[in-house]
Amino acid sequence: MTKNVLITGGSRGIGLGIAMELAKKGYGIAINGRRDLSAVTKTIEALKSWGSKVVYCQGDISKPEDRDTMVADTVSALGRIDVLVNNAGVGPEKRMDILQTTPESYSRVMDTNLMGPFFLTQKIASLMIDNAIDKEGTKGCIINISSVSATMASITRGEYCISKAGLSMMTKLFAVRLGEHNIPVFEVRPGIIETDMTAGVLSKYQELIDKGLTVQARLGQPEDVGTAVAALVEGKFPYATGQVIMIDGGLTIPRL
Repeated sequence: MTKNVLITGGSRGIGLGIAMELAKKGYGIAINGRRDLSAVTKTIEALKSWGSKVVYCQGDISKPEDRDTMVADTVSALGRIDVLVNNAGVGPEKRMDILQTTPESYSRVMDTNLMGPFFLTQKIASLMIDNAIDKEGTKGCIINISSVSATMASITRGEYCISKAGLSMMTKLFAVRLGEHNIPVFEVRPGIIETDMTAGVLSKYQELIDKGLTVQARLGQPEDVGTAVAALVEGKFPYATGQVIMIDGGLTIPRL
């Protein structure tokens, strides 16, 4: 059975890397983003070139009405949702010391990175249960894209770190709740990935990598994350619900 995957924030960066790897394998794909369709038309066509059915569901994951719309649009276009990839995320618009972080910045990051994924997962998990996706008993899965910032403190973007730490706990909570329904939930935790979100600090990180910051001496690429997600979608980790898959080039290995 061909699985259908909804990827939030799937039109660029890590989300697009995930979408590309899944499109190559023939999965039905719905990518969500806040931009107008006209801004992602070329991306959609590129994904379709591998022969997959690809649709775009515009919406802001932090808004309840948009979450409802993206789910309805995905189901209308693809028939069902087998896999949810919670990838959409934002960093603070301005990095500030945690002693100066504003409530506005905190709310913006938390609403997109944690509150939105929580309630989208709640909605789609309920659909997965109600629809009995696969009569043979193999359910879909839910994959949360977090960050090494879930455990590594960065005091100039504390709201981002807190949101990713929360997403990590959210993974465990839903893994436990959905275990009886045979719906595994995973966390994929990327390190320093070369995307538009990290573009402003890549030169700094490249210098640190050159000095040995990571074990594998290169920046991560979106397709590195995409390859890991594809393995989870394929069911290559059948007895590992709730676990964290590190895609960080060895960044977080404690070393002397």
